[in-house]
Amino acid sequence: FLTSKEQFHAYLRAKGEPGGQSEPPSKRVKSEDLGQDGESQEDAGAEKEPVERKRARGQNKSRPCMKPNHYEQSRLCPSVTQGCAEKCYFGPRCRFLHDVGEYMAAKPADLGHSCVLFETFGKCIYGVTCRFAQAHLGDSYQNIVNTDLAKQWEGKLLVRNNLSKDLQQQLRKRKFSFKKADEYLCGLAKPHRDGRKGGKATGCSAEEEEVSNCTTPQEGLRDSPECPEASSVKTAGPVTDEDIIKLRSCEKKKLEIQGKLYLAPLTTCGNLPFRRICKRFGADVTCGEMAVCTNLLQGQSSEWALLKRHHTEDIFGVQLEGAFPDTMTKCAELLNQTIEVDFVDINVGCPIDLVYKKGGGCALMTRSNKFEQIVRGMNSVLDVPLTVKIRTGVQEKINVAHKIIPKIREWGASMVTLHGRSREQRYTRGADWDYIAECAKIASPMPLFGNGDILSYEDANRAMQMGVSGIMIARGALIKPWLFTEIKEQRHWDISSRERFDILKDFTNYGLEHWGSDTQGVEKTRKFLLEWLSFLCRYIPVGLLECLPQKINERPPYYMGRDYLETLMASQNVDDWIKISEMLLGPVPTSFTFLPKHKANSYR
Repeated sequence: FLTSKEQFHAYLRAKGEPGGQSEPPSKRVKSEDLGQDGESQEDAGAEKEPVERKRARGQNKSRPCMKPNHYEQSRLCPSVTQGCAEKCYFGPRCRFLHDVGEYMAAKPADLGHSCVLFETFGKCIYGVTCRFAQAHLGDSYQNIVNTDLAKQWEGKLLVRNNLSKDLQQQLRKRKFSFKKADEYLCGLAKPHRDGRKGGKATGCSAEEEEVSNCTTPQEGLRDSPECPEASSVKTAGPVTDEDIIKLRSCEKKKLEIQGKLYLAPLTTCGNLPFRRICKRFGADVTCGEMAVCTNLLQGQSSEWALLKRHHTEDIFGVQLEGAFPDTMTKCAELLNQTIEVDFVDINVGCPIDLVYKKGGGCALMTRSNKFEQIVRGMNSVLDVPLTVKIRTGVQEKINVAHKIIPKIREWGASMVTLHGRSREQRYTRGADWDYIAECAKIASPMPLFGNGDILSYEDANRAMQMGVSGIMIARGALIKPWLFTEIKEQRHWDISSRERFDILKDFTNYGLEHWGSDTQGVEKTRKFLLEWLSFLCRYIPVGLLECLPQKINERPPYYMGRDYLETLMASQNVDDWIKISEMLLGPVPTSFTFLPKHKANSYR
């Protein structure tokens, strides 16, 4: 255990080579020869030279960007794949191949003999472009269909919340109607009696309405049917913000997630295939990756993909990021009308500079006026509960969450999730669960979920004893997605390398279903698999641990597993992650490169 990451991997490589050293010198030092501080007895008196260690943190912002379509020299026109070559969308300007024979001559070799799409659904929509096409191609490259199996899936919507072409055109041409959002924003623009603008969402007075012909959000809420508070509001004169909150809370669907296990909306790795894995292991609540509201309003397909919901996700929400009331309120109304969700979450915990410097994420905790306008505005246009995710604060030693939580409750949010760290702290220290417990008392009767450093059922039990309504699991799920099973069954699972490999196999199958089985889909699946492997390698098998349970910020010495596969999965070397991906998705393209998005320096 007296070796560096680089030396350890050099040793593993040299071990298989003729003449390779049996053990690096630093590993030959016996533990009994060490002093209490970890120095060898003979070196204890010697003066050690200071080793300069560069601290890597954050993201690999300058990593090479290799798009999947770079790996394919010639591409077949989609119209040919879909069986309508005569109706090519691009017409004579089309740059893609229309000759199937020419395409097949240049197509890379297939990656396997069985296609997951064909075996699951009876038909592979990617036809000849599928990288497993030999499983479903007949004579003259005809795509074979298993009609009996295909009929079983007819009319079933497996993935919801897709972006239609009509909606995309409406958004791009700015023809989508934001009636409720415009009414709320009109109320914000009206001056108060003291001459100020903005602030709370107070409505226009009667005289102002005659001049501006503006319909306020309060007007539609005065006569809300089947609401016990509605009758008292009708005779009480002017409608206040508190009245609006009461009326909206009557109309909204209830969010019943008390005591449930909530899978955090994880950036990059929280995609639909990964959520399916966690759902299978017992996650109760899932949420899509953080989506930027301005990109959604522009109809960007890549951003709308973050909202997709698999039919197995029974309690599902989406998370939005934004810095201004107009875009956030309009985006909330857009989603309220067009997709199927159980709640909408505002990300006020995002620490990354790109978001923070624009006034979003954690920055909203310091912009209380904008924060209030966003929460009240989104709450006024949504028919589903609105939740908020925050951190303890922005600065490391200055907690402000306890001051903000009562305001969030007053503004109409249905739930708050508190990550027990500040923005500056990131992941350098443990989550402050004592502070989370204090905030849980302040938040009552509004539910508060706690988040931070949960990697075992003991961690989860301690968290629930803090008085929180439930727990959110983030990095713990990336390191061991079977954590949800461990918590529900109250046990440590000494999961074998074979079982872990089967999980990876399921992920790749789900990825091929989601992103496609052509070259582009295969390489996209590989990319997200490699991102996930950069976290999975942190897991230490229960059978190798001297002391249970593993702590999320503890880093073990470099170790050999109980079999080759377990050792390979413990590797922090990118080459070994690529080797695992090749076991599942075939060899990588010749020009393939990979650098993980997150540096994960705390595990270096």
